Amino acid sequence: MANRNNRNNNDNKMSLEEAGRKGGETTSKNHDQEFYEEIGRKGGEATAENHDQEFYEEIGRKGGEATSDNHDKGFYEEIGRKGGEARAEQNGSNNSSNKSNNSNGKMSREEAGRKGGEARARQRDNNQ
Repeated sequence: MANRNNRNNNDNKMSLEEAGRKGGETTSKNHDQEFYEEIGRKGGEATAENHDQEFYEEIGRKGGEATSDNHDKGFYEEIGRKGGEARAEQNGSNNSSNKSNNSNGKMSREEAGRKGGEARARQRDNNQ
């Protein structure tokens, strides 16, 4: 089967890889973003119907491990900082103080994001 899937142009036939690429390009030209959103939604719904919580926990765990293997402390600090800043900007008009603590004594989202990023970086350092 490998030979069938990897045909070259010596026998004047297109390989499956080339056929797939061309088909994808044609489909892309004929459909808009809404089409892809719809098939993505349908695929997500079908997956949800066919898998339980354990499936999603497992793929989440594997994705987290792969991300952890591929990124260093700085990555986690950066995404924690960016997440905190984004949340602070989202709620900036609702929040007179985006520093360490709000007037109600609670930590700001920005501070929580920064601390979360730092904690994850420390956790990663301890596991190496």
